[in-house]
Amino acid sequence: MPKSPPSLDPVQLGAYFDLMEVASLLRHAVEQQLREVGDLSYIQFQLLARLGDSPTGSHRMTDLADGVVYSRSGLTYQAGLLEKAGLVVRTPSADDERSVTVTITDAGRALLGKVLPGHIEVVSGLLFEPLARDDLKALAGLLAPVRDHMRSTPPRSAAPRRKAGS
Repeated sequence: MPKSPPSLDPVQLGAYFDLMEVASLLRHAVEQQLREVGDLSYIQFQLLARLGDSPTGSHRMTDLADGVVYSRSGLTYQAGLLEKAGLVVRTPSADDERSVTVTITDAGRALLGKVLPGHIEVVSGLLFEPLARDDLKALAGLLAPVRDHMRSTPPRSAAPRRKAGS
């Protein structure tokens, strides 16, 4: 007798669909604001924000890719666009000759400063405004262990690269 496929109960299914819809609606609004104000994609904003939040203004490319959950090749392309625009510089890592370090420039910090107020306004208005403070604390308390569980597996950069043609 064939084993029946795993299924989600109605509560699980509802929670999953609600989470996906909220994430999609929020991301769409955020992406629209970033494009209009700074001509940035969401991933480019994430990179600038992580660099801008770093005490040194720098991160290794691999760490950035793992942090924003983006492919190494995709991140290389996005960092190249940001570098071409003068928002970041890429240099060989001082710690590891195989690594590249990305550093935010003054122009990158200025653009981040330009888009951040509107970004905060969109996130606050759509995500936080309808929630009471206790609900917000509960949401953070629910999402943190899920995120930690998802991040408990080795990062994508630890996975072996596929050979071309395989």
